[in-house]
Amino acid sequence: MKFLFRLAKIMSSKTALFVIAAAVLAFFYPNLFLWVRGDAQAFILGFIMLSMGMTLSAQDFKILLRRPFDIFIGACVQYTFMPLIAYAMVKFFDLPTGIAIGLLLVGTCPGGVSSNIMSYLANGDVAFSVGMTTASTLISPILTPLLMLVLSGESIEIDAVGMFKSILIVTLFPVIAGAVLNFLFAKKKAYMDAMQIMPAFSVLGLAFIVAGVTALCADKILTSGIAIFLLVALHNGLGYLSGYLMGVVLKMGIARRRTLAIEVGCQNAGLGTNLACRHFSAMPEAALATAVACVYHSISGTVLANIFAFCDRLKSSRKK
Repeated sequence: MKFLFRLAKIMSSKTALFVIAAAVLAFFYPNLFLWVRGDAQAFILGFIMLSMGMTLSAQDFKILLRRPFDIFIGACVQYTFMPLIAYAMVKFFDLPTGIAIGLLLVGTCPGGVSSNIMSYLANGDVAFSVGMTTASTLISPILTPLLMLVLSGESIEIDAVGMFKSILIVTLFPVIAGAVLNFLFAKKKAYMDAMQIMPAFSVLGLAFIVAGVTALCADKILTSGIAIFLLVALHNGLGYLSGYLMGVVLKMGIARRRTLAIEVGCQNAGLGTNLACRHFSAMPEAALATAVACVYHSISGTVLANIFAFCDRLKSSRKK
């Protein structure tokens, strides 16, 4: 068990490397991951969200009640800035339909499940981070389909009801089930041991999702992969910047500014990937864009958190 605990810790701290390795492997050997589609992909994402729910305690839900203003402001910033930035980029660059759908999906999805760890590494407000992730996930079945319907325009058919059902099945229900499990068994040793191993399976799940899309879109990567990467990087960077600046405007402390930046910038692109594959299968570039976001957000969020932490160490050394 100690070996498994150490392995889970390593995998959770090196998520981006494992995901990149899986994507590279899928690019050269796509047949290994072609099974990651449809129900299999939905099951994997549901498992990841279940693991997120298993980390939620009654205390985490109390945060939503104790800090309603912070959580409300955070959710408003996330569900306005990221979708609008994506929409502006779609119009400004006159993006092809498939890439446009992918970027809009990334922008309208809730906060990423790894943002809490990034907030911790950045010396941010972890309670605020958990509250924002929880809130944005709980309201995503309504807001994600609604925003996609509003922003996509009449030229793109959006099955808002179908997306609502998909998000319920692969996101909200597993999160609630995980929270119930945590409430019932949190004090059991076997459960606590399982909790320490779960991050490893979550990382593997995310790697499989990205690898599956890479395998299906290998030919598209060579033709539009670089352009998609640059668009995702720009969208993500503007998200970090807008989140931090809103924290400044709202006179938040440094810890909360950092958390707001990370929460706004890092999206649950795994959910976006599932939605792209399930509802926009005729446009493989959409799934490719969300899969690229899965990888890039993990890397950029970790880098940003380390930069924030380095600034603190630098400031502390100067005081000495």
